[in-house]
Amino acid sequence: MPGIVIVGAQWGDEGKGKITDLLAEHADAVARFQGGNNAGHTIVRGGEEWKLHLIPSGILYPGKCCVIGNGVVIDPKVLIEELNALRARRIDVSGLRISANAHLIMPYHLLLDSAGEAKLGSLQIGTTRRGIGPCYADKAARLGIRVQDLLDEKILKKKIVAAMEPKRLSLRPFEKDPALDLHTMTEEYLTYGHRLEQHIADTAKLMWELLDDGKKVIFEGAQGAMLDIDHGTYPFVTSSNPLAGAACVGTGVGPKAIDEIWGISKAYTTRVGAGPFPSELHDEMGEMIRARGGEFGTTTGRPRRTGWLDLVALRYAARLNTMTSLVITKLDVLSGLDRIQVCTSYRGVEGPVFEDFPYHQTVLHHAEAELTELRGWEEDLGECRAISDLPDAAREYLEFIAEHAGAPVALIGVGPGREQVLWTDAGLQTLVAPSGVPLGDPAGG
Repeated sequence: MPGIVIVGAQWGDEGKGKITDLLAEHADAVARFQGGNNAGHTIVRGGEEWKLHLIPSGILYPGKCCVIGNGVVIDPKVLIEELNALRARRIDVSGLRISANAHLIMPYHLLLDSAGEAKLGSLQIGTTRRGIGPCYADKAARLGIRVQDLLDEKILKKKIVAAMEPKRLSLRPFEKDPALDLHTMTEEYLTYGHRLEQHIADTAKLMWELLDDGKKVIFEGAQGAMLDIDHGTYPFVTSSNPLAGAACVGTGVGPKAIDEIWGISKAYTTRVGAGPFPSELHDEMGEMIRARGGEFGTTTGRPRRTGWLDLVALRYAARLNTMTSLVITKLDVLSGLDRIQVCTSYRGVEGPVFEDFPYHQTVLHHAEAELTELRGWEEDLGECRAISDLPDAAREYLEFIAEHAGAPVALIGVGPGREQVLWTDAGLQTLVAPSGVPLGDPAGG
């Protein structure tokens, strides 16, 4: 198992960080391949909570190789703050490597992002206003500033001037902002470069060496499949490709390096920001799920929109990623419900039923969820430690999901703790440590 990709199978916030952290303990490296600090992972370990935005989840293991790939856009100020916070909690960050080819978020990206959202008014996309979109736009326009540019003052200054020139009109309202002063910006980013220099590397070469040596590498995605800029609910998407295929482009490895693709999905559905959400709940049930699930953004703190599990979207994500396995998180949130609803198709405004995810945004924006009712369960799942501990109805629910998504369930989350993860036979067969002990099995058997 040289390469396993962990991707979100919904609109992000599925619990990828916890699963990556669980698998990272027995892997040799973890590589983040897209997105920026518009993403966030919350990990609970030993009663402590960790919130990460840019640094791969594996950093919590001493000396673990953690790579921020070329496909990531980096706000160096945020990255340094994250490193300092980890050091303050006695975490060894020496294993972090940053691609010299990763692009940098600049002060003008932050200003343009906020101004752009404000200008859209009621048509806002719902970005995190972290400068992600404008940074990716500059990358595509070949006006981007990369991590390696932090190490050469002359090149850095020249590139800043070139990048700001076509933005002159857009930046006019901010012309007195001291953050846009060329000298100030150059000095600030050179300082970031000095502080990050020890971590900057040719990460593609590093990845090749790890994989050639048969090392276990986890490729960690941010956001989720339904936010993919090409295949998601455009324009209410992120600015990168959170699909398994992007793991190759975003780290510099070939497709043959990938052996397993695990898609992470909650037992229900959530979404942050604007955009279509056919199975969304606007009632007390939606509020209950939000409260029980703690559905507030790691990065922004925004309350997440909630709804029943959308199997139309999940099937679509499974096909886009060719998922080999599913991980279902937060199954415990649905405990205590007599009946559980699941979205198995959409009904269009004029009556047609869609079994597959509609390609046309006009159809999708007006689609309503066609729900199938399943029996619920009363039992608290927090103490379950094996599949056999789950109530029959919970197991039936998981089987229903697997059948409709077309991928077996490998892991089930029944609480925030690392020990509250159940392995299925499919998961045990896929990932086995050299000792014969399943990876991540806290019981050691």
